[in-house]
Amino acid sequence: MAAIGVGAFGRNHARVYHDLAKEGAVEFVGVVDSNPARAAQVAAEFGTQAFASLEELLQRGKPQAASVAVPTVAHLEVARKLMQAGVDVLIEKPVAPTLAEADEMIRLAEQHGRIAQAGQLERFNPAVRATLPLLTKLMFFEVHRLSVFTSCSLDVYVVLDLMIHDIDVVLSFVQSPVKEIRAVGLPILSPKVDIANVRMEFDSGCVANFTASRVSTERVRKLRFFQPQQYISLDYTRQDVVTFTVSSDGGAGAGGLQGLLASMGEEQDHPSSPQIKISKPEVVREEPLRAELSAFLHSVRTRSSAAVPLEDGRRALAVALKILEAIGEHSRNVNLEKLR
Repeated sequence: MAAIGVGAFGRNHARVYHDLAKEGAVEFVGVVDSNPARAAQVAAEFGTQAFASLEELLQRGKPQAASVAVPTVAHLEVARKLMQAGVDVLIEKPVAPTLAEADEMIRLAEQHGRIAQAGQLERFNPAVRATLPLLTKLMFFEVHRLSVFTSCSLDVYVVLDLMIHDIDVVLSFVQSPVKEIRAVGLPILSPKVDIANVRMEFDSGCVANFTASRVSTERVRKLRFFQPQQYISLDYTRQDVVTFTVSSDGGAGAGGLQGLLASMGEEQDHPSSPQIKISKPEVVREEPLRAELSAFLHSVRTRSSAAVPLEDGRRALAVALKILEAIGEHSRNVNLEKLR
């Protein structure tokens, strides 16, 4: 295994590969980064070799598979070289800056018979996995992903930086085409949109509201949704799922309905109505990145389909780009561009 790009998040890939190597699960061949000093530092920290270039890695220590965590604009270039050399790839989100480049990566993977996985990390969050068996008829989502301001990832919109995680999860839950998108977003502390709110309607009738911000005073990672007679709250950070179910004999009662609606507030203030059954599905805690890389390694070894194929990464990217278009249209309609 190798890690290509060991900046803010790529370093975590190197850390997990190091841990897996200590357990004898993989051979951690090395790291590549455009910053030689950073590559050397990460390599020393995690007991592997730093290569000056991708070409040097492929010549001297060719891995069977690699994580691609370079800036998004370089994903296609790096992925192409790796796949042409017979290396399987995990490509961090968003998989590409454009749909055309995403399509080219999908084509390259097919042409060269490579395992190519999209790095949609939250799919491997144990709370998300524990929620999948609970899905029935999804009707309404409320999703919040808020972060305090940092100097990282300011070259991309918050939609592509943060919201794309939740877009992918909701798309994987709903499994229905997007019918309509309305969105508003603003640049606050960077030249790109730092905060965005989106209303998305699906052909199935489900509606999802997303809020993403990297200028918040707190860190929040929550997804909540309603389906018939049930409300489910998922906390990505705590890896926690809570379900609130209206009993069949009290579903139509005002107390049951009010209790269910009240649960939209703080989950620790659980409604006391006897018509509401509260449960917490078992969640087997695991670092999502480790789960993601383990799934990737399994696909590489067994030559089985990627757990999250590039097509899924493309789907999330397509919706994210439509959101950015909607944000731009809204800004023009209300003359926000003149205020900048």
